[in-house]
Amino acid sequence: MNDKIISILNDIRPEFDFNEPTENFIEAGMLDSFDLVTLVTSLDESFEISIDGTDILPENFANVETISSLLIKYIK
Repeated sequence: MNDKIISILNDIRPEFDFNEPTENFIEAGMLDSFDLVTLVTSLDESFEISIDGTDILPENFANVETISSLLIKYIK
């Protein structure tokens, strides 16, 4: 799952290395609010889920681990 998340992130912002451990993509300037919209759409399509608007919070998209935790909630 993490590899797929990293691949999606690399497609959105290829200028950054999402394989490197990062505590918070947003605070590090790697993702902005427009990127989050694209990311949510891509995750929805790739994992065949629908992330609820109440879960679209910066803390759920801080790094690969938080994104993975969010996806597990929907994939169950």
